Amino acid sequence: MAKIAFILLCHKDPDAIIKQAQSLTAVGDYIAIHFDRRASSVQYNKIRSALTDNPNVVFVSNRVRCGWGEWSLVQATLNAVHAAVEAFPRATHFYMLSGDCMTIKSAEYTHDLLDRRDVDYIESVDYFASDWIKTGWKDERLIYRHWFNERTQKRRFYAMFEVQKRLGLTRNIPADLEIMIGSQWWCLRRETVQSILEFCARRRDVTRFFAATWIPDETFFQTLVRHLVPEPEIESRTLTFLMFSDYGMPVTFYNDHYDLLLAQEYLFARKISPDAKELKRRLGVLYASEGQTFQISDEGCSLFTYMTGRGRDGRRFGTRFWEAENVLGRERELLLVICKKWQVAKRLVERIRQVSDVPCVDYLFNEEDTVLPNLGGIQSTVAKRHGHRRALIRMLFEYYDSDQLVICLDPANVDLMDDFCRDRAKTRLLEVECEFSDAFLIGHAMRAGLVGDHASKETLARLLPTIRQDITYESNRIRDAAFDNHARLRETDPPEVNAQQIAGFLSVSQDKAMEIAQTDNLFAD
Repeated sequence: MAKIAFILLCHKDPDAIIKQAQSLTAVGDYIAIHFDRRASSVQYNKIRSALTDNPNVVFVSNRVRCGWGEWSLVQATLNAVHAAVEAFPRATHFYMLSGDCMTIKSAEYTHDLLDRRDVDYIESVDYFASDWIKTGWKDERLIYRHWFNERTQKRRFYAMFEVQKRLGLTRNIPADLEIMIGSQWWCLRRETVQSILEFCARRRDVTRFFAATWIPDETFFQTLVRHLVPEPEIESRTLTFLMFSDYGMPVTFYNDHYDLLLAQEYLFARKISPDAKELKRRLGVLYASEGQTFQISDEGCSLFTYMTGRGRDGRRFGTRFWEAENVLGRERELLLVICKKWQVAKRLVERIRQVSDVPCVDYLFNEEDTVLPNLGGIQSTVAKRHGHRRALIRMLFEYYDSDQLVICLDPANVDLMDDFCRDRAKTRLLEVECEFSDAFLIGHAMRAGLVGDHASKETLARLLPTIRQDITYESNRIRDAAFDNHARLRETDPPEVNAQQIAGFLSVSQDKAMEIAQTDNLFAD
């Protein structure tokens, strides 16, 4: 009979992780937990304390700081697989999960399905011949070296790419490998994962190659399984049900999706909303149930396509994807940097990017050309961003796969501050108070179209007091709103004082906060 060792990569929501581990191991299965090294140590210790006496749980000792699109995700998976192979000699299958996955079948049904066929379940299609990659880079993922994180080190990532492209510094794919691509949510037999671990120890050239590719968790295991396992022993599909909108965003499941999920021909589903408490409770009970029958209709993807497509010919039978949940999420933290001197705020958030793992976005509600990922057009203009503000921010949380997000706002955007502070997410404000020279105010007046390049000194002398008063008025409006979690960074304060404000705002150590507070020329015009 099949016995599963689940490979769980997670970085948040310790209570959900504990419940998930308890549910999966209650029927005799195993779980190896890799908790992201960059995540909270308090949360990690909470998970360890709750599960330490469970003999079917093993924690990965050599944890990795994980980043989307990086080799670190593959390395974390390999470390977890290695720990599971050593800790659970009776495990017959190894099933890859994330903290957003939950079972949609009973253990009885799951074990029976795995016993029926002696195969590996992994989506694995030809990298070059298939259309698995819909948009964006294809060859570039492989033939160039990618050493920086595209989401948190965007400038370095693309600068390195441009240098290699300009100098023709391409590289060869290992000659004996046929590169494959597919979903990273797989279920592999014991002999397969052992073959992969042995191959990695023997072929350092291959691991070095994939370590410098972009998004290797979609190619590494998919390629090696095809290389090591005979074709008839591979079922090219994932057993985890997941859907993407035509905007490339993962579809999230809520409390009213229970019956839909159980009807799919899959064993697990991803992503389950953190707020879907009732759905999580029912699915948690489901895994240990006995004698449960499932009426498989497998219509999830076609139904989603049908319902979301109605709006394109004028009929609105289904909500648009951004209307599914008009909240950011209880577990998330939106961090607002508020500053009239935009160059000061940009300097500050650039330093935050360098010192921490928190993703940062510049003045997206003020500047048309703010660098943003392609989110299906919702990000294309400032007007659209304002119109779908919560949806846009929620999509950015999803894109960066982070529970924290820093954005810059102009002090005039009190309406946005008020809207975000009313959300279930935790919103914190860091107001940056600067000194304003006459030269800066004149430049501000010109940028705002209040005066032309050839305005007389008399005109400027009459205008400057009014502009100063407007800036003071905006700051007073923020104070009058009495927002919770409102901190201030002052140009007139020493770095030690500002570091305390930064530490509380970002939830980082005093040392990291001091690095940010001591940024060179932070308040310069």
